[in-house]
Amino acid sequence: MDELNSFNRSDESYELEGQGDFDSNFHSLPDYGFSNFMEEDYQQSPDSDHGLLNNLRLDMASPPIHTCLEEIAKLERITNEDLKRGKHKNPPSLASLELLKSHGTGFKKLTGERIIEATCPVQIRPDRVRLSVIEIMRIAGVKLVHSASKMNEDNPSDIPGHRYGHHCSDLTGIEVKNVHLAENLMNAVEKVSNEQFENASSLLDEIDQLCSYTGEPVERIVYYFSEALREKIDRETGQTSDKGLGKKLTIDLDKVIMGPTSQMLACHRRIPFSQILQFSGVQVIIDHVMDARRVHIIDLGIRNGCHWTVLMQALASRRHEPPLELVKITAITTCLEKDIAETGKRLESFAKTLDLPFSYKILSGIIFYVLINGAMFLTKVIMLLDMLDLKEDVFDLGEEEKESVVVYADFLLKTMISKPDRLEWLMKVLKSINPCVVVINEVESNHNSPNFVNRFVESLFYYSAYFDSLDECMEDGDDGQNRRMTESDLFGQAIRRILAAEGEERNIRHVKIAVWRAFFTRFGMEEVDLGMASLYQAELVVRRFPCRSSCTLDLDGKSLIIRWKGIPIHSLSAWKFQQPEEEKYDDSHL
Repeated sequence: MDELNSFNRSDESYELEGQGDFDSNFHSLPDYGFSNFMEEDYQQSPDSDHGLLNNLRLDMASPPIHTCLEEIAKLERITNEDLKRGKHKNPPSLASLELLKSHGTGFKKLTGERIIEATCPVQIRPDRVRLSVIEIMRIAGVKLVHSASKMNEDNPSDIPGHRYGHHCSDLTGIEVKNVHLAENLMNAVEKVSNEQFENASSLLDEIDQLCSYTGEPVERIVYYFSEALREKIDRETGQTSDKGLGKKLTIDLDKVIMGPTSQMLACHRRIPFSQILQFSGVQVIIDHVMDARRVHIIDLGIRNGCHWTVLMQALASRRHEPPLELVKITAITTCLEKDIAETGKRLESFAKTLDLPFSYKILSGIIFYVLINGAMFLTKVIMLLDMLDLKEDVFDLGEEEKESVVVYADFLLKTMISKPDRLEWLMKVLKSINPCVVVINEVESNHNSPNFVNRFVESLFYYSAYFDSLDECMEDGDDGQNRRMTESDLFGQAIRRILAAEGEERNIRHVKIAVWRAFFTRFGMEEVDLGMASLYQAELVVRRFPCRSSCTLDLDGKSLIIRWKGIPIHSLSAWKFQQPEEEKYDDSHL
């Protein structure tokens, strides 16, 4: 683990690398309407030290983007008959980046066999609805691959075996414009990766004439990616342009997420992702403390407290034996005291709707009290300036009375990927506590590669899916305004950090569940089933939303994956530490 502690942040980056393959232990859930899937991740040698924060040089060359996009066509030309004959036992590797195995082809498991679904998701009909943002990006990628291969550049319908085929000629005028925008964006990225900054700037000038943050979804996402590329060029050339560093955003993302802003509440209300994670995650907790009298929940980042309103509601309905005596929540946060006080007010307001007495006090930390059916509900908030200040004794685990300890990590771990010493410290402290379950919510995408082109393609498809969900779920009027604020304040700045920043400034780093799975193994963590009740909760939440046909739920191993039109968005997983009673964990080095 030396590579976690000895690094020079000025010239190195770290990428969690995981090992992935088709999961032969996948279990379907037909009763609850889950669509089964198989997802390919990074291929890695079994004897490699996987799951690490490996130091990777930032100055490594980015491969041409068309070599990445060529993998779409390669994968799509693999037929079911090829698989049955064993012609493609080893799928084509993504030499330039992990791309479009998930974006270009759908994987399903049917009747116990692994097959690749060859049907085209873009069925062009005279009465069809407009193509999604994701589909536009796929078509643009296909055309770029075709152009780079010098095959019939002006007639993409002649691409042999290509699944879009003649449909490209059926695009509407707006769709043709959107595909052109996306093509120019991809070409600009390749110019930037080759340090052809003047050519890239010229392409971005053309893009700026055709896109706007108030336009079509494709226009909007291209607008924010164009801004990020401008900033990237400024950083590389030492200049400051009006659309690059001169327009650099200074919004505190953590503060926006923490507060009860109108856009955050609108997203929570209109888009199913956060409610799926909250209801399913709380159900996992309830399942693991079903027979406990005293429950202690360690919340790694209380954020805006929405998830605990779900817990309060669940506990308020508990009627079985043994009676619940105490629920204690210790929330770890680096937010300001006044922001936490606002969280207390929101919890107090919600408790009143359930006829639950609730009060909070600001002491050495901040403590909230609520009485639920005779049981004390106690929340203590610990404010830390640095995760390295975290010690086991701050949790006050109550040795006199046995407590069932649960850890809930809601999008916290990703914030420490750029600080591996903090992440490792946290894991060691949690292992010393040995909770009965650890529930983790994370982003399901890889935005942590040191390779610029890699980060671009992954983030392009991820945020294309998110922009598409915002467009479908949040209509005009107040919701439209909240959507624009979300795209600008949250996603626009995140895209800039992913693409333009390096070192510690690049603090938006996401990795997939396969990577976390490999990393957790180092600390003796074992993945556990979420439970049928939790999965059923997820399905019930999806059914409540008008966009339910676009939001699908799948399993990767034992983890729940939330997808939007096939693109992975979030993961929910549960873990336990494998720690025999006779093992005495030495924390003297912590």
